[in-house]
Amino acid sequence: MTWDAVVIGAGPNGLVAANRLLDAGWSVLVLEAQHEVGGAVRSDREVHPDFVTDTFSAFYPLAAISSTIASFGLESHGLVWRHAPSVLGHPLPDGSWAVLHRDREMTATGLDAHQSGDGDAWLEMCSQWDRVGPHLVGSLLTPFPPVRHGAGMLAALRHVGGLDFVKTMLTPAGEMTRKRFGGEAARVLIAGNAAHADIPLEAPGSGLLGMLLAMLGQTVGFPVPEGGAGELTQAMARRFRAGGGEIRTSAEVTRIEVEGRRATGVRTADGEQHPVRRAVIADVVATALYGQLLDPAAVPSSVRTAMRSFELDPGTVKVDWALDGPIPWTGAPELAPGTVHVADSVADMTLAMSQVQAGAIPAAPFMLSGQMTSSDPARSPAGTESFWAYTHVPQRTSSDAGDGSIRGTWDTDDCERFADRMQARLERLAPGFGTKVLARRVLGPHQMQARNANLVGGALNGGTAQLHQQLVFRPLPGLGRAETPIRGLFLGSASAHPGGGVHGACGDNAARAALWHARAGRLLPSVARGALGR
Repeated sequence: MTWDAVVIGAGPNGLVAANRLLDAGWSVLVLEAQHEVGGAVRSDREVHPDFVTDTFSAFYPLAAISSTIASFGLESHGLVWRHAPSVLGHPLPDGSWAVLHRDREMTATGLDAHQSGDGDAWLEMCSQWDRVGPHLVGSLLTPFPPVRHGAGMLAALRHVGGLDFVKTMLTPAGEMTRKRFGGEAARVLIAGNAAHADIPLEAPGSGLLGMLLAMLGQTVGFPVPEGGAGELTQAMARRFRAGGGEIRTSAEVTRIEVEGRRATGVRTADGEQHPVRRAVIADVVATALYGQLLDPAAVPSSVRTAMRSFELDPGTVKVDWALDGPIPWTGAPELAPGTVHVADSVADMTLAMSQVQAGAIPAAPFMLSGQMTSSDPARSPAGTESFWAYTHVPQRTSSDAGDGSIRGTWDTDDCERFADRMQARLERLAPGFGTKVLARRVLGPHQMQARNANLVGGALNGGTAQLHQQLVFRPLPGLGRAETPIRGLFLGSASAHPGGGVHGACGDNAARAALWHARAGRLLPSVARGALGR
């Protein structure tokens, strides 16, 4: 059978692209190398049979704000969102906590208790976000350049200080938080959110990301799908299949066929060929697209040269625990947060991130963690907690900034030793944590890549989020869009603009680009265009 489109990869971006093309009346086949759909949005029961564990990602503020994902009505296909009692908590060395609530007044009151005046400063930032935020999010999650939302952004800036606010957004998170807030509690909330990506806290762009995620926490929260992260992508798959789309798992694509500089189909590992009439959407990391799936002769020499400079984001080590009771946090907040950040201070985060950037395994890793049963009681038996923590490590290790015991080979011994280092940080904040552990699983960079080929070396975001590889520089200078040098081939993964995060924009941009080119008659051979009336 010849399909209108073949989508490579059934992660969230691939499934978004597939649904968008299906809605346009195209026949669409999705091919997924793994045995199930989901990509980096999956769940399992490997840690303990009574516990649902999110294999990779877990909280989805960008999905909740995404007009792309909202457009599919996934609630009609079984998706239910759940929220923890509070959004995010950050334990401080003195036993107190900085807590982000969906109610901004509650957040401000808590911050003012730490440092008088920080509550008002927080509410001022929220007020600015109310005007600018919708346009900023719209600009980030649409193809570049964002004409409509860009115009709205320019109009909104008049009400929030104009260029001064632009300067604030471009200010590094470390400096921005020092200027805006007097106390460490407010500072760690912004900086901790900024540290979700690999932008150094002393580099431009980090302040914008920190503000973005913190403000999303107060507008849409950090929701989780009921029953596990995989329920989000399963709902996308159910919608797609219900509309007549076809998904084949355990079907690894090994080659994209190109004739006359046009994508004509794909070939899978078993030798089966799948011809296409209109488009191939590749939800794959850029290095795999240009370095593995395409014949080198089909890739322009300028692209091959530029790809040598493509920079991945750091690797990841993730530890999952099944706990027989709540985490014994010191001074635990009354309203349990779903997400918990672990670092003593902004300076502590900055040090850990700078060690990773320098190729050193961090001595005291900054950790993002999730109390999943607190967020969704369906994750484990009553009175228990399904918990995880992850942190970044170098793609190429030069040294261990800790005790020197970790080599950076990320074999089983390395992974377990580093997991012990992570668990020791938790034990300091939650004495007795180790006594609660029923089971533990460690996924290092190699294990992550084995479970999802897009997570090269444990890189979660399809390439660094630093400014030199964003916008028109993503994935290569001068692109910044889903189109590739091959006609009918579109990049729909996190390697494309706007990058990592479960928002579906990369897949949607690719699908819309394919639809636009089809309407313009650019995707079909000249003979076929007339025959199909396109």
